[in-house]
Amino acid sequence: MATIAQVVEQDHAPPPHHAMFLVIPYLRVYEVLTMSLVCTSLRDAVNNDVLPWLRIIIETPLNYRLTNETLLKITSKSNGRLQKLALMNCIHITNQGLQRVIEQNPFIKELHIPACTSITPEGVLKAVETLCQRNNCLTTLSINGIYNLQKEHLDILTSKLRENLSLKNMQMQQPIYYHNRSSVSAFECRENHRIIDLEICPKCTEVKMVYDCPKVDCKMKECRGCVFCISRCENCGGCVGSEEPEECACGDIMCLECWLKVPKCSCCNKPYCKQHTNWWCTSTDSSLMCRVCDENSHGYTYTDEL
Repeated sequence: MATIAQVVEQDHAPPPHHAMFLVIPYLRVYEVLTMSLVCTSLRDAVNNDVLPWLRIIIETPLNYRLTNETLLKITSKSNGRLQKLALMNCIHITNQGLQRVIEQNPFIKELHIPACTSITPEGVLKAVETLCQRNNCLTTLSINGIYNLQKEHLDILTSKLRENLSLKNMQMQQPIYYHNRSSVSAFECRENHRIIDLEICPKCTEVKMVYDCPKVDCKMKECRGCVFCISRCENCGGCVGSEEPEECACGDIMCLECWLKVPKCSCCNKPYCKQHTNWWCTSTDSSLMCRVCDENSHGYTYTDEL
């Protein structure tokens, strides 16, 4: 327990350097909330300034714990001036929670709710219609991972969003690459996005994420399609032909060009893709081993340790 002298010393501690207040708008939501717990000065700066709350991106570790009430409390700090809302895998956010936020923040330009599995297509339609009716400012929508999306839903959403974009902006839509699909930086980027991340796959005609091939000299003539129709390299995002897929220790696949460049397991000669490089283990002779080979060599599994 702190003594009286220690408490007095804390109360008279010097204020944070002024540079600390300047970086707050550039921090992630989790970091901003943590900063507000450091001292009274930072808490007041976080609570009284709307600038850190104009672009809210909820990711790990907050996403799996975020509830409707918490989201409403966080977004209310923008005082109705929220411009970007990205909820990454926020599985507890429902239609009602999203709609309450939309109604209080009519100036949202970008709405990203990938893998928010408690939100239904009807909830997405209602949110988009609300934003488009008020100010016609919504220009970007990401809904990959929302269950039961049909072509009819996609047609309505696309038509609503196209009303808010000029012909020039519609012609400047950026390609989507498979290896960047999980990157949070893609949602933080200020450059032009696609109007909507989903579209009709040209091969299976289902509503899916359709990826472009980044390879300039791609051997396949028609390489745009969903991952169910065209296999793609986990590292470069290029399409992988049936004759060249190389399996990784994590179960993903790589093209031969990427496979040759990455380190391999000393036992099974399989690499890890860039998404799972933290899964490497080290053997007694300091060589790299994948988890499966490490388990076999020690006679246990990683699930046994959890």
